[in-house]
Amino acid sequence: MNVSIEAGKRVVGTKQVKRALLNDKAEKVYIAKDADIRVTKEIIELCNQKGIEIIYVDSMKKLGQQCNIDVNAASAALLK
Repeated sequence: MNVSIEAGKRVVGTKQVKRALLNDKAEKVYIAKDADIRVTKEIIELCNQKGIEIIYVDSMKKLGQQCNIDVNAASAALLK
C-alpha cells in the first residue's frame, strides 16, 4: 500500500493521534494491522464516532517507514 502520509502535516503515535481526534484535527487515520488491539481500540472507536476514515497498513514497520521515522508505529494521522 502506498501511503501519502509523509507528504502532509501528520502526527505519529497513539497519544498524538488520540489528541488530534479529540481536538477534531485529524483528516485520516492510519493503523498498522499488526498493532495490539489494546493500543488501537480507542482510536478506532473515536474514528467511528467522528466519521474519520481509517486506512489499514500492513505492519507497524511499514507505517513507521511511510511516516519517515526510524521506529515502528501503531498509528498515525494526517492532519486537516
